[in-house]
Amino acid sequence: MRVPVTEADRRTPLHRAPAAFKLAGALGMVAGTALLPRRLDALYCAPAAVVVLAWLTCRMPLAYAGRRLLPVEPLILGVALLTLARPSGAPVFLSTVVKSHLCLLTMFLLTWTTPFPETLQVLRRLRVPAVMLTTLALMVRYLPVLAEETIRMQRARASRTFTRRRGAAWHNLAAIIGQLFVRTADRAERIYLAMCARGWK
Repeated sequence: MRVPVTEADRRTPLHRAPAAFKLAGALGMVAGTALLPRRLDALYCAPAAVVVLAWLTCRMPLAYAGRRLLPVEPLILGVALLTLARPSGAPVFLSTVVKSHLCLLTMFLLTWTTPFPETLQVLRRLRVPAVMLTTLALMVRYLPVLAEETIRMQRARASRTFTRRRGAAWHNLAAIIGQLFVRTADRAERIYLAMCARGWK
């Protein structure tokens, strides 16, 4: 379910701050968090306090962060579990989990308070290659399209499935992923040809 964004949500000080300031702050926050010691100590309180303060200031809903954090949670835990094989694995495991969540929450705050076109404008002023900016813009533009197409494919597959066996469910999921990959490649080729026909290079 999409979280409704009211006009009051967009009137917070963080929303009104310049996009370049917010992007620089987010990147500095991520870099500083990554450089923290590999064991939890009092230094972790500083970035945590900044995240909490920014969260309260910009009024980001919990559902907005939770919906984006849930898909990457297995990856975070999987990477952190690799540290348990070392003698001092437990402290490193905890610090890896905390660092990952602080960095992700920082980026969620950036995306909540800064429209993506403004971020692209900042990157363009920083002389980021135009190919990368175009790729990012197209990716953000077509992610909702692919998500909607995935839902339609799942609904169509479910309407033709008459068994509740788990094996059949996994088979259907694999088929949907394969078909979505083929359709994505085909759509990308059509978009590229359409852009070339309009003079894009």
